[in-house]
Amino acid sequence: MAGGQVPVGGGEILSYYEGIDEAGRLVRGAGPLEFARMRELIGRFLPAPPGVVLDVGGGPGRYACWLTELGYEVHLIDPVAKHVEQAREASGAQPEHPLASVMLGDARSLDQADESADGVLLMGPLYHLTERDDRLAALREAHRVLRPGGMVITKAINRFASLMDGLTESYIDDPNFVSILRRDLEDGQHRGLPDDFGYFTTAFFHRPEDLEAAVLEAGFERMGTYAVQGPGRVARDLDGRLADPVKREQLLDLIRSVEEERSLLGMSAHFVVVARA
Repeated sequence: MAGGQVPVGGGEILSYYEGIDEAGRLVRGAGPLEFARMRELIGRFLPAPPGVVLDVGGGPGRYACWLTELGYEVHLIDPVAKHVEQAREASGAQPEHPLASVMLGDARSLDQADESADGVLLMGPLYHLTERDDRLAALREAHRVLRPGGMVITKAINRFASLMDGLTESYIDDPNFVSILRRDLEDGQHRGLPDDFGYFTTAFFHRPEDLEAAVLEAGFERMGTYAVQGPGRVARDLDGRLADPVKREQLLDLIRSVEEERSLLGMSAHFVVVARA
């Protein structure tokens, strides 16, 4: 990773993303639900276009390219060379709405100037910065580059994501998975199997209160905490529901109705904390 000390498991994390199809993740399985919900939340809380948005840890550029179509000036930063190349290709495929820039970089040490952005997306870096000081550094960098009143949208993997996956996908029948799960539940420090990325890679799984406290410590005013998939992830025939416009809207509306319900946050694979500089 450019610009700073490589976090715990950094080499493994880079190898993981070089080896998987991250570009296709949001178009299969539960990915379309995540993509739909994140677009709702981003669209709700980012300042209206035009404006400058940094997509930090933006991966192959699905969100960044969507935002340029809405009229934002979007700069994508990611530590994975494969993602940077994919984002450049995605930008080139929409010549009327190209990304303003695509670069290798580290969430903890951004090249952008102070108070130069209206919005920052942190929808990946907080997964893989396993030390709290590193996560705070990324949040403080987001605060530094935001103009007063600018918004940050931070996304985390829920502490109980492995438990829910283990139960719904029967992974709990694998003793190796159960060992991983028990550590996830104990301290949030997720460690996948060596040389086998079937159970993800090195990561930190948050409780909502962990991220909320870090956002405040970094100098932000918290605006809200929201489930992404919420209980929608357990819906039967999820593909079919998302493909049917009426059933899709019904599902999204039901998730919206409980998106801030604290007692249900543990069901959601991801949640976001939205905050203002």
